[in-house]
Amino acid sequence: MTSSPTIPVLPGLGTTWYERGTRYWLRRVRTAVMLLIIMAFLCFAAVSLYQGFRTVLPPGVRPVWDQAQVVAACGAPVWGWVVRRRRHHKDLLDPPAPDGFRSRKRDEARRSTGLALAGRAAVLFAAPVMPALAAWCVGWCAAMLTVREYPSEVGARQALERIHRLPGDKKRLR
Repeated sequence: MTSSPTIPVLPGLGTTWYERGTRYWLRRVRTAVMLLIIMAFLCFAAVSLYQGFRTVLPPGVRPVWDQAQVVAACGAPVWGWVVRRRRHHKDLLDPPAPDGFRSRKRDEARRSTGLALAGRAAVLFAAPVMPALAAWCVGWCAAMLTVREYPSEVGARQALERIHRLPGDKKRLR
């Protein structure tokens, strides 16, 4: 008698990714709403920081710099979108297995702590271009949220398919 393999639990999605029902889409919407709130705060902070930088510019330079920021802020979301979508396509070619995904996320979290500390000082130097940076982040997040399925889902689905094909030989999975 063969027992069916358990469905892997994915961070943020639990086991809802398997059937992609109402609970799955509610989790995806919840993630989108949380990122929307974070992006709104980021954009507010970016514009506030930029306004503070603007006050130290000579009055004749302000309109020119503002126009440059408008152009950069219009192109940056497209650039962020393209960067994220390329990364997504690359990740889909070699999706992580559930355990590999967890270890990758742990490594990213470990690195992000150091980057966050270093980023605090960099924000002061980035003040002249903060609106464009915030716009890039908005494009990146929008591309991340609008994919059909995440690479972690694809990897978990492939892992389950391998288990179903090789019911008695789990050593060959690696």
